[in-house]
Amino acid sequence: MSEGQLPFTAHLEELRKRLMIAMGAWLVAFIGCYSFAEQLFQMISEPVRSTLPEGSSLVFINATEPFFTYLKIAAVAGALIALPVILWQLWAFIAPGLYSHEKRLAIPFVFCGCLCFGSGTYFGFIHVFPTIFTFLIQFGTGSGEISAMLSMGGYLTLSTRLLLAFGLVFELPVVIFFLARMGVVDAKWLGRNRKFALLAAFVFGALLTPPDLFSQTAIALPFIILYEVGIWVAWLFGKKKTQPAEEHPPETEAKPE
Repeated sequence: MSEGQLPFTAHLEELRKRLMIAMGAWLVAFIGCYSFAEQLFQMISEPVRSTLPEGSSLVFINATEPFFTYLKIAAVAGALIALPVILWQLWAFIAPGLYSHEKRLAIPFVFCGCLCFGSGTYFGFIHVFPTIFTFLIQFGTGSGEISAMLSMGGYLTLSTRLLLAFGLVFELPVVIFFLARMGVVDAKWLGRNRKFALLAAFVFGALLTPPDLFSQTAIALPFIILYEVGIWVAWLFGKKKTQPAEEHPPETEAKPE
């Protein structure tokens, strides 16, 4: 029995194996990150702490909130550190169903996937977070009668969701590249569906960001730009369609003279 004809139970066993390796890598990274959870939270909370009014600070509402907040941040940081292993295991699971020339894309897939996700989270954290939280906090405290007192857990949930959104948006060219290489999409199809991509960008932003126009635009704008980049990627690296051989008319017998 060939590798492509393995029974369903064998595929489930292979999936279990890959998931166990990925979970093991995440668990090791999680344990390591938990030792620095407090420092990690100080780092990720810097954008909001710098925008809080003087005398305000992050607080915890119940006694268990700091403990679970540090657990969550260690889990998120561990997932980011283990991302190369997770992507490699994903590739190893789908690779048996690919052609030999497609299997050579394993290292570029892992490298570009990690690079794009990291670039997205860096872009969001450095360039977007300060503006978003400045706007939201100034809007809430503009009257001067309301004090800002944000909880640790609430801030971590919001910031993690935003970082995940930016990371996923920046994966768009990588996803389009592999879909184009497999012949699922091409540049012409992507170009014809720009209007749907524009709608998807704002829907995606509305689902994963606070309900304000700036936050949604901060997600939607990179989505639209990277979709256009993806069209060029599909045009340059997409699977070329083979042209059918030209049919020649049958040769006619020469008329006798």
